[in-house]
Amino acid sequence: MAETTAPSASSEPSPTPKSAPGSALSSDDLERLRVTILVASSSRVNGNHPFGSVLTDAAGTVVLEAENTVVTARDATGHAETNLVRLASSRYSPAELADFTLYTSTEPCAMCSGAIYWAGIGRVVFALAEADLYAITGENEENPTMRLPCREVFAAGQRETAVAGPAPELHAEATAVHAGFWG
Repeated sequence: MAETTAPSASSEPSPTPKSAPGSALSSDDLERLRVTILVASSSRVNGNHPFGSVLTDAAGTVVLEAENTVVTARDATGHAETNLVRLASSRYSPAELADFTLYTSTEPCAMCSGAIYWAGIGRVVFALAEADLYAITGENEENPTMRLPCREVFAAGQRETAVAGPAPELHAEATAVHAGFWG
């Protein structure tokens, strides 16, 4: 569960993200990840895919949360993270977002990672790795995963984005929300 940082602007982006000091998830990080799992459960109850995200400000206060809305909104881009990014971008300045953290129940997909990057959110923390999600969903039509780790997406950018996760301490909780959902 290393925290990494995508490279800062340079002539050539580094293909491998670098580890940042103090990479272990804090008790606050774990608590916020538990909240994302609750949001994911709510998403599932509401008829959507079981994914949830929350955003904290620089002080660590939860300021927004979002569920996945792919099914009910009939919007393929309605992932929890992109829904959260849309809300955050309309309410906070890029300077503020640079000091915010997006917590999410499952590692952001390539699309969500791109949205997070373009919004300028400075840190991402996730509970369940994309590879673990793929192990659960397999070749499911409702989740045609690209199996592209978010660290690789962020590493291709010119702005630093710190990443922490997965959270082995929450693996059982993070996978339980998917139990029986993907057929």
